[in-house]
Amino acid sequence: MQIGRRNFVKLAASAGALPLLSRPSRAQLAPNPSSVRPPSPAERAAMARLAQAFMSKFDVPGLSVAIGYAGAIVHQAAYGLADLEQNEAATPHHLFRIASISKMITSVTLFRLIEENRVKLTDRVFGPGALLGTDYGGPPYSPGVDQITLEHLLTHTGGGWTNDDRDPMFSHPHMDHAQLISWTLANRPLDHPPGQHYAYSNFGYCVLGRVIEKLTGRRYDEHVRSEVLARCGVTDMTIAGNTREQRQPGEVAYYGRGESPYGMDVRRMDSHGGWIATPTDLVQFLMHVDGYARPTNILRPHTIQTMTTAPSYSPDYAKGFCINRSDNWWHNGSLPGTSTIAVRTHGGFCWSAFTNTRRQNTSMDSELDQLNWTMARQVGEWRVA
Repeated sequence: MQIGRRNFVKLAASAGALPLLSRPSRAQLAPNPSSVRPPSPAERAAMARLAQAFMSKFDVPGLSVAIGYAGAIVHQAAYGLADLEQNEAATPHHLFRIASISKMITSVTLFRLIEENRVKLTDRVFGPGALLGTDYGGPPYSPGVDQITLEHLLTHTGGGWTNDDRDPMFSHPHMDHAQLISWTLANRPLDHPPGQHYAYSNFGYCVLGRVIEKLTGRRYDEHVRSEVLARCGVTDMTIAGNTREQRQPGEVAYYGRGESPYGMDVRRMDSHGGWIATPTDLVQFLMHVDGYARPTNILRPHTIQTMTTAPSYSPDYAKGFCINRSDNWWHNGSLPGTSTIAVRTHGGFCWSAFTNTRRQNTSMDSELDQLNWTMARQVGEWRVA
């Protein structure tokens, strides 16, 4: 089941299809202007027409969006239905599976631990003396496994376990994290030496979740909620359930087209694709790691620069964040029943948009990205470049 690299190829030079003529300097110390006004009623109506045209084109039941600037939510809106069977209107407060946007959250969590001197990017992950030691099987490993570092997993350059039809995270549904990681290390040799080849890896970010648990002595989601999300003013995010009946209060229903939204172990995806959130939650999170002075970020400027700098052999993906030369950072997410995107722009805006369906082999993902830019440009004073 492919959900990742295809979308990153399409979006890597996108995030608004901005001109890539030069690489600007890193984010300003303060947004300019210092604040922006919310959209007028006429501008909100124009945004709604754009959203409804997108939903009609791709037969989307429900869509929710949020836009923030300088610490303030300046626009949030929802369209369509959260639950078709119940005829329940979507609201800005409905929760959605965010899929691979979860990787942003895992990355930020690890960089907070790096700031606390509890781990380094160069630390090895597997083997005696490494971060996870021999928790998931010991030597002899297949060649290269004991050389994988934290940075390799953050940048998807661990050397294997890519997001293709053999993605470990969509196999062996009866296995828990420990069983799946142990099985994968024993049965799936690396395709390349670590640190030389980009291959988008859900499994790598699953392992990063276990690193967080080992370092903190707490369950992954508990630590993230208290030490990252709470510091961003986000309180309602949690890990999704697997079935329709396991939805959280206020969570949308998901709709597939030839694929089942409820046929996956989403809980096992926790650190690479398991979170549920509102778009406003994600915007609040992004505004606290966006490199701008307002609101106060939860990471230091140098840490943020390291986190959003890509290796030379993979210039479109840093460490949990897609990037481009216009200094936009983003991540999209895609699962059966879910298509999402969250963006931090070089002009000071952060926004996100979630749907409760997806359309494979269409332009839906890239047009969801474009929709955000076009909606924001309905407010001329916002100067969205």
